[in-house]
Amino acid sequence: MTHPSPSPDPVSPTSNPVVFCGAGPGDPDLITVKGQQALATAELVVYAGSLVPEAVLKWTSPTCRHLNSAGLHLEEMVAAMTDAWHAGKKVVRLHTGDPSLYGAIFEQMAELSHRSIPYTVIPGVTAAFAAAAALGIEYTLPEVSQTLILTRMAGRTPVPESESLESLAAHRATMAIYLSISLVDEMTQTLSQAYGPESACAVVYRASQPDQRIHWTTTGELAATVRREKITHTALVVVGRVLDVSLDNLKHQSRLYDRHFTHGCREAEDEQ
Repeated sequence: MTHPSPSPDPVSPTSNPVVFCGAGPGDPDLITVKGQQALATAELVVYAGSLVPEAVLKWTSPTCRHLNSAGLHLEEMVAAMTDAWHAGKKVVRLHTGDPSLYGAIFEQMAELSHRSIPYTVIPGVTAAFAAAAALGIEYTLPEVSQTLILTRMAGRTPVPESESLESLAAHRATMAIYLSISLVDEMTQTLSQAYGPESACAVVYRASQPDQRIHWTTTGELAATVRREKITHTALVVVGRVLDVSLDNLKHQSRLYDRHFTHGCREAEDEQ
């Protein structure tokens, strides 16, 4: 199977590959330094306006053209990037969060590859990590959970049967559920059965953005909480046993900083 791949070698007089850039979860200061630099020199930014706040565009120059892709289909987006690239302009395709996660970038890469247009990718901060920061949690606690599942439920976009929420929840790992708040009733039932109806659960609305809201609840009360708070979109659901661990009831610690544990950078102290 042949996959399109980034190429640093342009095939036209332009020396600038199209840049797929992760905008981060919404806070414009959470973009990477490399992403900020790409925006600063861009001459065309095609941004996902339904998800990327316009505040992120503050990193562009006054002469940069901004094209909101919310109302465009694939061919229109690719045509705009293609025309600008052939005109020798620096093009940035700005995606919310990290472009590799629910970004639909692979199909855009394929279209650019078919046109022999080089591209490169700058990663970004995804909403799950902004949510963890807002919640003040660690997704992977020793002897509690060492696995984080990032997933979504099947809606208008299907998911493989083997990756149904029921199948993944059976592992009882830490899980961050994207793009599924409209299916909260089904989600509540599935999570309640897998984790137990009294297990801690959190809903983070518009993580990192000025109107961010955090709602702590239980898996059994998830749907009721979402309806009461009138949350209909742009929310991440976090569930897992790590949410049941507080700063006061932490029982297991990493051996990395255990003074009685030897590793490559430190010898263990003798127990007294």
